Amino acid sequence: MVIGSGIFTVIGVAIGGNPAKLADWKDSPIIDLILHHGAVAGRPGAGPALAVSLVLVAIVCAFTGLCYAELASMIPIAGSAYTYAYAILGELIAWIIGWDLILEYAFGNMSVSVGFAAHIVDLLDWLGIHLDPKWLSPAFLPAGLQDLAGNDIYKPGWHWGFDIPAFLVVMLLTVILVRGVRESARTNNIMVLIKIAAILIFVFFGMSFIHPANYHPFSPNGFPGILAGGSIIFFTYIGFDTVSIASEECRNPQRDVPIGIIATLIVCTILYISVAVVLTGLVPWQSVANDGAPLVNALKRISLTPGGHRLHWVRLGVLLGAITGMISSIMVGQYGQARIWFAMSRDRMLPDAFSRLHPRFRTPAFATWFAGVLVAIPAGLFDVGSLAEMTNIGTLFAFVLVSAGVIVLRYKDPARHRGFRVPLGPVIPILSILFCILLMAGLPAITWVRFFVWLAIGLCVYVLYSRKRSEFYTSYK
Repeated sequence: MVIGSGIFTVIGVAIGGNPAKLADWKDSPIIDLILHHGAVAGRPGAGPALAVSLVLVAIVCAFTGLCYAELASMIPIAGSAYTYAYAILGELIAWIIGWDLILEYAFGNMSVSVGFAAHIVDLLDWLGIHLDPKWLSPAFLPAGLQDLAGNDIYKPGWHWGFDIPAFLVVMLLTVILVRGVRESARTNNIMVLIKIAAILIFVFFGMSFIHPANYHPFSPNGFPGILAGGSIIFFTYIGFDTVSIASEECRNPQRDVPIGIIATLIVCTILYISVAVVLTGLVPWQSVANDGAPLVNALKRISLTPGGHRLHWVRLGVLLGAITGMISSIMVGQYGQARIWFAMSRDRMLPDAFSRLHPRFRTPAFATWFAGVLVAIPAGLFDVGSLAEMTNIGTLFAFVLVSAGVIVLRYKDPARHRGFRVPLGPVIPILSILFCILLMAGLPAITWVRFFVWLAIGLCVYVLYSRKRSEFYTSYK
């Protein structure tokens, strides 16, 4: 079971959107739809209709998960999309996916780190400790920072400050990973149970404080809002593809793999929809826009109203569950990112330093430290929404390549053994590609520009450095 920690933080960005970015977003792929529907300027929020966004994302993940399962069943080793691509699709595609996965892991952990910091601030508030927000919030806040009364603490844009908790949690976990501590399956299961418990506590206690009037209008920004909300909330499903890796271990993979993927997505979607419905029923959706800790702050608002005092302790339970889950997610993400650097270096596509092991701990220390610094500094500077946008576009692009790979291999290597085959021939991979592109279209144009700049840098590194060092090139020579 994969329960994303992003549900505790990114959901506020998906519900509320970001109306502060109109000037930068005019050439967004969906801006015409936005203007014709009279929606708010910038990236529109889904509002209470985020429940519909979650269903859309679950469908996309089901299609893509089946494509992952076919690739995983063709390779007798566990690995990421990079491993599959290198073994089956060739070096160039593997490089693109690996470079893209670095983007996904890095920005994903930046987002979770910023959310972690927001929950730490809320925990300090619960304990009655109030520190200078200058050192507890990102330096860039596109929608500004407001207190519960709606008063501006910081205006939109840059301010003098740094998110110290977000920086520290990444660096502390980096030290732990360098020393060789890795998460076991049992620990992961415990963390998942803690996250589920926090979600159920929020839903169970929050549902009795729902105000139906908060659901009107249900879809304030129409389909553009639902699409943009899905493009952001997609972050919470990242990691579902790990279910596909077990395809080689199934007794009947053709039956068990789709059941496992779809069952996992159904459970996650039900939990996520429950959170979205309760959250938007507790408080007006505008009040959680771009909030890094929307669930606990919504509980705080209600706990200050008549009859809501019992939510004071519920808020603490959700806080502790969210913080624990985020620590686990950041550690897994940093471990995964460092191993991508390590794997690409081992294949001689990056400098040897990234695959060099620590003499005592036998871990890729340089890659781990590099990944830590790469995440920690931006996490102190940028808001959760901007970081989540980059995470999602990178992940969706990787899913497009994986789905396309299934189609290509059906024609190039039809005789290769497949423990699992995606049903309906090329129909599901094509639908996966189309739906992923649809979700990518819901992201702001500036995110696309940043993404293509990242890919261009990666291709330059490949052409000028990696291609001449790689195993394929040297063996050919």
